[in-house]
Amino acid sequence: MEDKIENSKMLLQQISSDHSVPKNIRRAAKEAYMAVTGKNSQDDDPPEVRANFAISILDEISQDPNCPLFARTKIWGILSLLETITSESQE
Repeated sequence: MEDKIENSKMLLQQISSDHSVPKNIRRAAKEAYMAVTGKNSQDDDPPEVRANFAISILDEISQDPNCPLFARTKIWGILSLLETITSESQE
């Protein structure tokens, strides 16, 4: 599970630091990064809860018509990684 979290953090950093991506998409990617790392939560949430919060953020921006295709593809990959984290916790 930790390697999936690290991979998603790396991809989110790539999106949030890419200046060819619109500012609102970069901001949402940074917010999702903070959610995955747990830096924006008041208490110690389990990884599944943090992943769900990041999924909700990323799902919204993946539907933005201004999102470039390469960024949308990365976002879909991150969503897949995060969804496996939530599904592993349900087993």
